[in-house]
Amino acid sequence: MLIHHAANTRSVRAVWLFEELGLPYDLKVYKLGDPAMRSPEYLKLHPLGRVPALEDGDCTIFESGAIVEYVLARYGEGRLRPAIDAPEFPAYLQWLHYAEGMMMPQVNVIVVETMFLPPERRNADNVARATKLLNRMLTAVEATLAEGREYLAGGFSGADIMTGHACIAAGRLKADLSNKPHVAAYIGRLTERPAYRRAMQAA
Repeated sequence: MLIHHAANTRSVRAVWLFEELGLPYDLKVYKLGDPAMRSPEYLKLHPLGRVPALEDGDCTIFESGAIVEYVLARYGEGRLRPAIDAPEFPAYLQWLHYAEGMMMPQVNVIVVETMFLPPERRNADNVARATKLLNRMLTAVEATLAEGREYLAGGFSGADIMTGHACIAAGRLKADLSNKPHVAAYIGRLTERPAYRRAMQAA
């Protein structure tokens, strides 16, 4: 399988997943803004010209959450996700989707406003609002981890690759973790995982 990847993007999730599973993969690496991501050939793989995109034979799939679900369902052999009838399965689904539904929209606003836009176009109110919302989203993660869990749905799973990655991104954006010790420790556990470290070195 071929993963289309750029450093410090959601495509880290796909590489991390493959590393955790020990699945072989090839990597096509881009830089953000790479003209190749706007080429007609690449737009057939990802119509928005973004990463990740996964090529698996005749199948192409984009969106990091969809890639996680696809790979685990087709190649995971029961790893990194609870069985459908397991008590942890509802929590797994919830936290698998929490990243993109709740956290990453706020991360996106902060990144665009503080890194991508020129200073004269930045809006401090947008950043303040997104930062406040992101801290609320992290509070929910904190409450779950405070129940004594190391990971969000029992053992380490695809939910941690998704929402854990969003927590890592929030931490890098200086989200307030001063009253979220369990989130801070969770980020530490995730970033110490060998598969995560290999994924971060893949680009």
